[in-house]
Amino acid sequence: MNSTRLTRWLVYLLIGAAVAAVLWSYSSAPAAQNDIPISRLAQEISSDEVAELIVSSSGREVTVVYVDKNRQPTRASISGVSSIEEMLAAYGIESDSYSDGKPVIVYERPSQWGGLLNLVGIFLPAILIIGFFYFIFRQAQGSNNQAMSFGKSRARMFTGDHPTVGFDDVAGCDEAKEELQEIVEFLKEPEKFVSFGARIPKGVLLVGSPGTGKTLMAKAVSGEAGVPFFSIAGSEFVEMFVGVGASRVRDLFEQAKRNSPCIIFVDEIDAVGRHRGAGLGGSHDEREQTLNQILVEMDGFDTDTHVIILAATNRPDILDPALLRPGRFDRRVVLDRPDIRGREAIFRVHLRGKPIANAVDITVLAKATPGFVGADIENTVNEAALLAARRNRKSIGMSEFQEAIERVQLGPERRSRLMSPEEKELTAYHETGHAMVSHFLPHAQTLRKITIIPRGMAGGVTWYLDEDTSFMTRSKFEAMIATALGGRVAEEIVFGDITTGASNDLQQVTRMARAMVTQYGMSNELGLRVYGEKQELVFLGREISEQRDYSDAVAEQIDAEVRRIIDAAHQFATAILTQHREKLDLVAQKLLEVETLEAAEFVALLEGKSIESTPSASGSSKVTSAQKPAEASERSRPSLDLPPSPTPA
Repeated sequence: MNSTRLTRWLVYLLIGAAVAAVLWSYSSAPAAQNDIPISRLAQEISSDEVAELIVSSSGREVTVVYVDKNRQPTRASISGVSSIEEMLAAYGIESDSYSDGKPVIVYERPSQWGGLLNLVGIFLPAILIIGFFYFIFRQAQGSNNQAMSFGKSRARMFTGDHPTVGFDDVAGCDEAKEELQEIVEFLKEPEKFVSFGARIPKGVLLVGSPGTGKTLMAKAVSGEAGVPFFSIAGSEFVEMFVGVGASRVRDLFEQAKRNSPCIIFVDEIDAVGRHRGAGLGGSHDEREQTLNQILVEMDGFDTDTHVIILAATNRPDILDPALLRPGRFDRRVVLDRPDIRGREAIFRVHLRGKPIANAVDITVLAKATPGFVGADIENTVNEAALLAARRNRKSIGMSEFQEAIERVQLGPERRSRLMSPEEKELTAYHETGHAMVSHFLPHAQTLRKITIIPRGMAGGVTWYLDEDTSFMTRSKFEAMIATALGGRVAEEIVFGDITTGASNDLQQVTRMARAMVTQYGMSNELGLRVYGEKQELVFLGREISEQRDYSDAVAEQIDAEVRRIIDAAHQFATAILTQHREKLDLVAQKLLEVETLEAAEFVALLEGKSIESTPSASGSSKVTSAQKPAEASERSRPSLDLPPSPTPA
């Protein structure tokens, strides 16, 4: 029990004792009586009306009990004499009058609590006042302690005796685990490295996109090492009071030194480690003072301790250079987006302990989720489990995983959205236009699925199987631009009019074409250079403008080149859809009928094969000949007599 609770109970006890004393004094006192003078008492004794005289223990008061039981007792006060007998004698009543027993004089025995109650009655008010002020003082002192505790570190300490996360629970980043395994070995066996004169890195910076598992990796290091682990967020260092952040840094490192060897993990260190001199407060900004203290603690005079600092950030470009130099954060561990093998390993981790159907192929799931990070995959598995429970399934099937992937990417289906027949027909031709153009271009993305069911903010979606690649070629850019324009071209050919449905497509097309010209040097006419220097403030961490380092004449050439690329892709899409107008109508009408077509079903329609018209459980029809979508798509791309691929003049 802390001091505050003890003080509170002490005050309650004093108040209860006072109330009990008052109640006891009232309960022990005689019933309410009327005071009578001694002269009247003498008359009543002479007339034999008094049966008993009860003299109080103090001898100053007399309670008169009458012969008539219906008469209420009265009370008389004795003053100026030493006893009741002396006072009665003064009124002519001798002792012979009551020696026979009428009235009977009874003397009360002094109560052993009388003196104590008298003391309580005297000192109780003073005690209550003192207790009240003491209580107020303690409350004020507690508030003051809370205010002064701003300078204390708020890091949460984990002992490491019962680890909950290890390296086995982290997948998709084998290289990062190998780098951090050395840290774990040093914490377990420091003599192994000291004997060779090696110095373990003082700081390790975990860099990666949001959701790649930086915090999870830090937990795994703590669980594997089995040493005390201090966890704190970078934003917890900074307060409105000057010097509080630096004080918390000092307190954190003092705790770590007392518990060394240990690990300090600072999550989102960019909140406090941004480049100095870029803040609104100049060089005296509170955040910068906190950063200065971190720099001193990491590589100052007193750093001969086994304390390793892990920090996580997704913006290493805005960190102060002094924080990243050797001697502070010596090592940078990158947690990149996982490839197909990494995604497969992450799926296996998150599928542990869950009832999975035998038909679920983890490799197919990994192929269907390019660009997903660990957090996305965890959310996908959770969504699939929720769908299986909602459908009263005994296990999680492939249909639940497919629906979960689409939910994570674009949100749930909005089947309740009312669409007119004209809107549905327009959406069907628009999405079919995308699919047709991508199918007949050799460098386009592989089709996965077409649907006209609204999902998220989209009225319909054409899904593609993205590839795990770090580089984009010019031919891929051109194919993607032509595919994005396929929906607009289908509207022009079929309806002779255009709508606002292609607004997002046009944004993507413009952005890709301009990037090809100004950033990637994919224009022979404008040369191999970058046009426009991006400017950003480190304090904001966001691109705010572009500096034009080219003339107005070059700007006109850039605009003309961007338009030429887009116009050439538009001609490609127009030629493909015009040549295959019958197939465009066939696929669009089938899409209006079943609402969703898988890639194999789409290829079967183009090849003239029949498919079942009854929608399947997932909302799509079934193909009579089983083919893998990717293989069928590759085999069905004929050699078309199309204009040459658009290349810069």
